Amino acid sequence: MYYPRSIIASVRRADEDYSLIEDGDRIAVGISGGKDSLLLLYILNLYKKVVSKRKHFEVIGIHIKMGFPNMDITKMLEYYEDLGIKIEVMPSNTYDILKANKTKDGKLPCSICSKIKKAIVIEGANKFNCNKVAFAHHADDAIETLLMNSIFGGKIATFKPKMYLDRTDTTFIRPFVYVREKDIIHASNKFNLPIVESTCPNDKHTERENMKTLLNDLYNKYPSSRSNFLLMLHNLEKLDLWVKEKKKDS
Repeated sequence: MYYPRSIIASVRRADEDYSLIEDGDRIAVGISGGKDSLLLLYILNLYKKVVSKRKHFEVIGIHIKMGFPNMDITKMLEYYEDLGIKIEVMPSNTYDILKANKTKDGKLPCSICSKIKKAIVIEGANKFNCNKVAFAHHADDAIETLLMNSIFGGKIATFKPKMYLDRTDTTFIRPFVYVREKDIIHASNKFNLPIVESTCPNDKHTERENMKTLLNDLYNKYPSSRSNFLLMLHNLEKLDLWVKEKKKDS
């Protein structure tokens, strides 16, 4: 039977580096139906057994019913029910809201969608007594986000492995920050995960997809950049940026 040792090791490393999971945690995993989030739910349930001598935690899935047409989650729910893993479904009118707030070029607004989803996942976490929310953003997502912030925002920044939002008293964790997308694809195929194909009109037509293409070109031309781009996200000892000097009083 396939066992994802490298992914478990990467999750353990992230957990130890950033103190993601503590004894007694009840973690809500945001489940979109895509390979990343489905695998995270699966892996965290394996990881529970790996660390059971040191700490105990619970994991549930929370799926937001976005309202996009022809998205059937029946097989997904059945798959995890057979594994004894609970997925709670949160209703929403997200698609209707997005259609009413289209961008000037007629696209659905991804920024609004992201905010709505985060708010509903937090609501679900509170409803089902979870003290943490886990998202399945992985290493390649982090690098793409860094590039997008650099190009479009003029800042060197990406998402954090762990973040506390005091406004909602919610701790967000990202256990996959050291996991590469290619390993997620391999594992999701091995486990035959019941991936729900997105019917969002924006799917595969975003700036993030352009970043993937740009980065893959770089990786092909400069192979060492694949590992070095991930290293630079936490290589604080080598951080060397410009710092303006304060003007002296005349």
